[in-house]
Amino acid sequence: MEAANKRNKEIFIGSHVRYSGTGSAGEVLGLKSDEDGIWVKVDTTQLWYNSRYLELMDEKEYNRLKKRESKRKTKVSSEKTDEKESTKKKVDKLKQNLEDIDMSSELCDGGG
Repeated sequence: MEAANKRNKEIFIGSHVRYSGTGSAGEVLGLKSDEDGIWVKVDTTQLWYNSRYLELMDEKEYNRLKKRESKRKTKVSSEKTDEKESTKKKVDKLKQNLEDIDMSSELCDGGG
């Protein structure tokens, strides 16, 4: 089975495509058709897209996009790690401050 996008360019399994609605890109894993059109399954999202809304990408463009996305994910991952370390330091400091508080009976009142 073969599919065609809105520009009548053929889409095959293994082609690289981008969904125009969100910009999601990936490799074509499967094709199927029904009364609504021809559907293309994309590897990165594991979703089926109507072929009318897909743009074919050449290998160079696809690899450039994947490289940019990989850099972004690495940066986000690094920021999350930094945020976790910062939060852990704050919690440790708070624990230390609480340990320094004198909770002897002289300071505590039963309220009764």
